[in-house]
Amino acid sequence: MSLRNRAVIIGVGESDIGKLPHMSGLGLNAQAARRAIADAGISHKEIDGLLTAYSFTEPYFMLGSVLAEYLGIAPRFGASLVVGGASPAAMLHHAAMAVETGQANVVLVCAGENRASGLSRDAAVSALSAVGHPYFEAPYGVGIPSLYAMVANAYMHKYGTTREQMASVAVNTRNHALNHPNAHMKKAITVDDVLSSKPISDPLNMLDCCLISDAGGAFIVTTPERAADMQGKPVWLAGISEAHPYEHLTSAPSLTDFGAEQSAKQAYSMAGLGPDDMDLAMLYDCFTIVPIIELEELGLAPRGEGGAFFAEGHAAVGGKLPVNTHGGMLSHAHAGAVGGLMDIVEAVRQLRGEAHGRQVEGAEAAVVHNEGGILSSHCTMVLTSEAR
Repeated sequence: MSLRNRAVIIGVGESDIGKLPHMSGLGLNAQAARRAIADAGISHKEIDGLLTAYSFTEPYFMLGSVLAEYLGIAPRFGASLVVGGASPAAMLHHAAMAVETGQANVVLVCAGENRASGLSRDAAVSALSAVGHPYFEAPYGVGIPSLYAMVANAYMHKYGTTREQMASVAVNTRNHALNHPNAHMKKAITVDDVLSSKPISDPLNMLDCCLISDAGGAFIVTTPERAADMQGKPVWLAGISEAHPYEHLTSAPSLTDFGAEQSAKQAYSMAGLGPDDMDLAMLYDCFTIVPIIELEELGLAPRGEGGAFFAEGHAAVGGKLPVNTHGGMLSHAHAGAVGGLMDIVEAVRQLRGEAHGRQVEGAEAAVVHNEGGILSSHCTMVLTSEAR
């Protein structure tokens, strides 16, 4: 089923961001949700669908139902989806199918946690160990950074990507974050700063790794017909597709080829657009190697040239294809699934011409890619400012 022009994002919101010990994970979700509802110009009573992700900091088994209770809504369509960092894009996919098939009219999508203030270091390590295979990876002490480091080493060996090029990804996103009023990080960095930061797992250093934030994000999905009666300016879903080639890295068919190429081709096909039609890209950036790989798999740069694309400044606002204009997970915010959701929020703001101080001139089409696990679950979407 093609969803081209059958669903729109009508409102977006993000919570306060940083280290916020006075805020719970549920409270961050609710704050972002209320801001998205206000942005759409609707009453919370109009929401009849709710999708949430997961939480390592909240004790609730049925997170979506608890959030609905917290917000004072009673949705007839709801679920909590767990495909790691790809969850927000997958939730958009589900929300679009729900409004297209009449399962709901207005769907609120939320994610967020108080991961910076709500988890100790030991608790965070324990929670994130769930990503490793319980029999073949976790017993050997493998962690998420070391699994991505394996990918980085393999990619560097095969394609010649350099540490300096990876560091330029962090610098690019930090420069963008400096122009975002709500970004977590506000101090400029250089390539040398990244290369000299604390080693984490070779070749990754501290500044190659995403943040740990308290943050929540939300957006609202409805039909174009319903959006015509709403205050907010709609952004159109032109294409969306998923790919889930494996779960654990020990089962991956390759350490250098992943599912983003497959999901991107299908999303472009649904949209009737291609990589050359994109004005900006929002790419999942849990580690600096990841947006380089995604840039190439999404057809936005030739294989082996993604690192140079960042190093030569083409990913900056004003460059050939601005990437992560809000600062991404490396500098804007990362708290569980909210990292990828903020990519969607930023794409909407760019396409509505509301990204003040970092606006991509004439932005009409954006490609957004979320990935989860260790590059194991993928969802690519194409968003446009108008129906095409």
